Amino acid sequence: MDKPERCRVSTSAGTIVQPSLTPTPSLTVAWYCENRGLGCVIVALENDTLAPDFELLNQYGETVRLSDFRGRKAVAIVFFPLAFSGTCTGELCALRDNISLFEDHRVELLGVSVDSKFTLRAWAEQEGYGFSLLADFWPHGDIAKEYGVFLPEKGFANRATFLVDERGIIRASFITAPGEARSIESYRAALDRLPAHV
Repeated sequence: MDKPERCRVSTSAGTIVQPSLTPTPSLTVAWYCENRGLGCVIVALENDTLAPDFELLNQYGETVRLSDFRGRKAVAIVFFPLAFSGTCTGELCALRDNISLFEDHRVELLGVSVDSKFTLRAWAEQEGYGFSLLADFWPHGDIAKEYGVFLPEKGFANRATFLVDERGIIRASFITAPGEARSIESYRAALDRLPAHV
């Protein structure tokens, strides 16, 4: 395989947004990034598939289950590499500053990383994050692996977002190359394509 100049998600370089409205059979999105030192193929869940259920502790030690939102509201699952890192702090501060975007669409925002609940609580308190940060701490990165976004050579999840509707179906997703922040515009475009709350 020729070495790509940059990471590619399917056939698009950089960020891919995959909006959809109707469920179809499960498919995968594979992307390869050898030049960035990953040297592996990552297969992420694609739109129109049932989002794997999970149960994780948030920064306060409270159990959060994805299935608890089913029938009540949509969910944005935001995987990020590590708390206290520069890019992740910038991204989550942008989400904090634009939380009304999610509230206006009746979407619950859940951040997920391999950090411990203690690390996530310290970070949330320092930065004023009012949304749940979930600890995919042990088994290490298990939920990120289920969603196909765990980077085994790095030991953490890539920057990946999955928008899950009230029925538990992934309706939009986007993944950025390692080191590349997600934009609020990407969230806005994906949220605008979610089915209306019924």
